[in-house]
Amino acid sequence: MQIPRIACLFLLCALGAGPALAEGASADHSAHAQAGASAPSTAAFEAASATMHAAMAIDYTGEADVDFVRGMIAHHQGAIGMARVELQYGTDPAMRALAEEVVSAQTVEIARMESWLAARDQ
Repeated sequence: MQIPRIACLFLLCALGAGPALAEGASADHSAHAQAGASAPSTAAFEAASATMHAAMAIDYTGEADVDFVRGMIAHHQGAIGMARVELQYGTDPAMRALAEEVVSAQTVEIARMESWLAARDQ
C-alpha cells in the first residue's frame, strides 16, 4: 500500500514540529546561551578542555597499552582541570563534593599510570 505524498509531507511536518510544540513555539533560549558564553566559568571550562585535547594529541607508538595510558593520563588531567573549575565556580554542595572526589581519584590513577610507564621506560 502506498501512502499519498500529501500524507507523507504532513507526517514529516508534524514530526519536525514535535519538539517545537513540546517546548512552546515561542521558546527562545538565546539569552541563556549568551549568558553562558560570557560566564567566567565557561572560559575556564574551555581552557581546561583545550588543554586536555592538546595533551591527548599524542604520538602513537602502535603499542595499545602504552598509547592507552598516555591518552588516559591526558584525559584524567582534563577531568581534574574541569573539577577545579567546578570547585572555583560551582555552588552546589553535591557537585563540589563530586569534583573533590574526581580530583582525588584521578590523581591516584594518573600516578598509577605514570608508574606503569616509568617501569617500561616510556
